Amino acid sequence: MAAPLSDTPLSPLNTIAVIGLGTMGTGIAEVLTRAGREVVGIDISEAAATKAVAAVNAATARAVSRGRLTEQEREDALARFRTFTDLRAAADADLVIEVVPESYEIKQQVFRALDDIVRPDTILATGTNALSVTRLAADSAHPERVLGLHFFNPAPAMRLVEVVSSVLTAPAAVTAVTNLALDLGKEPVAVGDRPGFVADGLLFGYLNQAAAMYEAKYASREDIDAAMRLGCGLPMGPLALLDLIGIDTARTVLEAMYAASHDRLHAPAPILKQLSEAGLTGRKSGRGFYTYEAPGSPTAVQDALTPLTGAASVPGRPVRSVGVAGSGTMASGIAEVFAKAGYEVVLAARTEEKALAAKARIGKSLARSVDKGRMTAEAAAQTLDLIRPTGSYDDFADVDLALEAVAEDLEVKQQLFATFDKVCKPGAILATTTSSLPVVACARATSRPQDVIGMHFFNPAPAMKLVEVVRTVLTADDVHATVRELCAAIRKHPVDCGDRAGFIVNALLFPYLNNAVKMVQEHYASLDDIDAAMKLGGGYPMGPFELLDVVGLDVSLAIEKVLHREFRDPGLAPAPLLEHLVAAGCLGRKTGRGFREYAKR
Repeated sequence: MAAPLSDTPLSPLNTIAVIGLGTMGTGIAEVLTRAGREVVGIDISEAAATKAVAAVNAATARAVSRGRLTEQEREDALARFRTFTDLRAAADADLVIEVVPESYEIKQQVFRALDDIVRPDTILATGTNALSVTRLAADSAHPERVLGLHFFNPAPAMRLVEVVSSVLTAPAAVTAVTNLALDLGKEPVAVGDRPGFVADGLLFGYLNQAAAMYEAKYASREDIDAAMRLGCGLPMGPLALLDLIGIDTARTVLEAMYAASHDRLHAPAPILKQLSEAGLTGRKSGRGFYTYEAPGSPTAVQDALTPLTGAASVPGRPVRSVGVAGSGTMASGIAEVFAKAGYEVVLAARTEEKALAAKARIGKSLARSVDKGRMTAEAAAQTLDLIRPTGSYDDFADVDLALEAVAEDLEVKQQLFATFDKVCKPGAILATTTSSLPVVACARATSRPQDVIGMHFFNPAPAMKLVEVVRTVLTADDVHATVRELCAAIRKHPVDCGDRAGFIVNALLFPYLNNAVKMVQEHYASLDDIDAAMKLGGGYPMGPFELLDVVGLDVSLAIEKVLHREFRDPGLAPAPLLEHLVAAGCLGRKTGRGFREYAKR
């Protein structure tokens, strides 16, 4: 009889059993066979096993057609994949990976059965992303050999693998599966045993808040998804992602997270329960937040909730000239956007020198566009000629839209809106670019609150496609219609949202960033591991700590405080570590140190 795992050096993990041949199990089997491992696929359903073989067959054929495999390599890989319907087929496995449904009862049945089948030194890995690895291990005859091995979907494409240890796991087992993950071309991240681990622990809180935002009818499903794709560079919007993951699966993960954290941000939004209990579980059922061509299809189709396209129900106001107040990066970027679209722009700052400097910045930006072949020198010159710098807001007297992009300070903005009220002609639209302050407070500083609206551009304005269009309860319909028409004219994508803290993007983004800080604060994972997990497992263009250092820790803290003050949710309270770093003057890249240190410029 083989010695227990903790007493013996481990042999290479050459023969691997995969139990559960759904989408994830099949994907893991494909990865392993292509990496030269003997794979024993096991599923109680003969049909599932047959489907898995067909899927691996098709995937490897595509790899050959794309030049990623030779025909001989494909044949060898397919020969290494055998399927069975009996757990006893795992008897000779060096490693068993279970990816059966997310149920303690089902997983414990599998682990108990394996205790009587496999060798004592065989490693048992659970693919759970929500259940306690420790609880599963404790029920095993050899808890030291049980760990978590969490692949991400689709397993062949996603590079992240979370290696999850319990307090009972033998270090040799962790080393063996970590080396396997590296050999598979994956990026293993070592994490402790808590629901969601790193990537899903951050991702599912964000998805849950997006579902709650939609349920509250704050914004349409299309606008929520477009906002996060265009405002944050994410590959998918949160509601489309919930449909892909499975709404029932998301609910299970969130319930496990909430049971461990008691954080209201993890309490599943009621709509997740309603949809899952109605069988509307997302793509796999053909309907979830969206409706799909057929069960399993990735193609969403129009349904009763799809917004109508075409002319606005209310005609907008004519806009020929635009006034932009401010001299910083955002103000100059917005002025450039309007001028490129052919609008006359009055660029006003506190002094004429600042306005001239802002115009010079725009000139450099246009020159870079010329150098990159994005516009001609003639077009750049014509664009720059449309911008008139000034040190007086009196020059806004004839503009059709006055838009402020000054400091994120409510008193400063209110004073500016009072000035707009005095100098702008009747019928002019007055807009704020605030990202977190109440638009209605700016509106109340004027005698014409019906003409005030939010136009939240994203930085850098010339490159970022998103504009959050923020109506107050006082905003006139034709003002709203005009701003949406303007967004189309300047080639931006407008999303509608109401006047509450954070609008769509910041209300979903900053709690996620704050939760990442809490993970580090609690010594659960390192900065590097969390950043890697979100880039590799979530498809994020930047990890949360990279992004925090770019945005500025002081800016991030201010937004967190606004969100916490507005929604009064304890889970939104800024992480103490974030507050401490700001108090110490560690504000990110702009000071040379934030969560990381940066070379002095």
